[in-house]
Amino acid sequence: MLSLRRKAKEDTAFPLEAELAPRGRGVARLHQRPLWRQAGRLAELPRGTGSVAAVAFLAATITYGVILGGYGRMVSEALISAAGFGIETVKLSGQRETSDYQILSTLGIEDGASMVMFDVDGARERLTQIPWIKSASVMKLYPNTLKVTVEERIPFALWQRGTTVSIINEQGDVITDQVDGRYANLLLVVNEGAQKRAGEIIAALDKVPVLRPRVRAAFLVSNRRWDLMLENGITVRLPENGMDVALAELVEMDASTALLTRDIAAVDLRLADRVVVRLTDEAAERRRESLEGKDRVAKRGANT
Repeated sequence: MLSLRRKAKEDTAFPLEAELAPRGRGVARLHQRPLWRQAGRLAELPRGTGSVAAVAFLAATITYGVILGGYGRMVSEALISAAGFGIETVKLSGQRETSDYQILSTLGIEDGASMVMFDVDGARERLTQIPWIKSASVMKLYPNTLKVTVEERIPFALWQRGTTVSIINEQGDVITDQVDGRYANLLLVVNEGAQKRAGEIIAALDKVPVLRPRVRAAFLVSNRRWDLMLENGITVRLPENGMDVALAELVEMDASTALLTRDIAAVDLRLADRVVVRLTDEAAERRRESLEGKDRVAKRGANT
């Protein structure tokens, strides 16, 4: 009885307590464990937990600030490089027309750059934007070496239209407009459309190697036939058809008569049955004077 009476007494709530107790929850607020008793459980955590938590919070704060300030990549690069994965060596191969400096500057390797963070696809794309480079390969050789191999376009001829001169490949595509003395041995083709037909005139000249070094330029005329300008200023007019035969005949005539060393302005090979030679103005004047002198001599002889 005593125990039952005590239990009943404990379960009896005073008016104020009943007012404060939450309804429908079954346990009076006054019978709940006080908050300070729960906080006392922190004492049960391992020693040093607070320091670790403080350091973690500080590290998280710094990391957030670095990322928010845009320094995340820079910090990552520095850490990876410090671990021994920085880019220290770049091996280049395949370049002839492109300078090492141009390739290295295009790669965009900065101080402290790391192997892990370096974008090889972006580097490859940038390299192919260089006019001379047809394709490029960029490989990572860990821990600290980049291997760069390029394939360059092959210069085939020079192409002039107006005042612009460009280096072109065999397909007639412009490689670059930066032309210097290194490309003086390339044939110069002139006029619109000549860049796409340069191969045919170069192939024809290759069949007469004794004449090829004397050709300074080839002019495409009306997109049908070629005129050659020799180094001494003589113009050779080639036919639209039978160009190889005409060039072979020209070489034979020059070998037997030294035709191309004479004081002439042009050799016309367009007619199949004859060769027409035009003298220079000076040579024509001398010839006219010579003929006039012969006429005077002939007239004197007739009068005597």
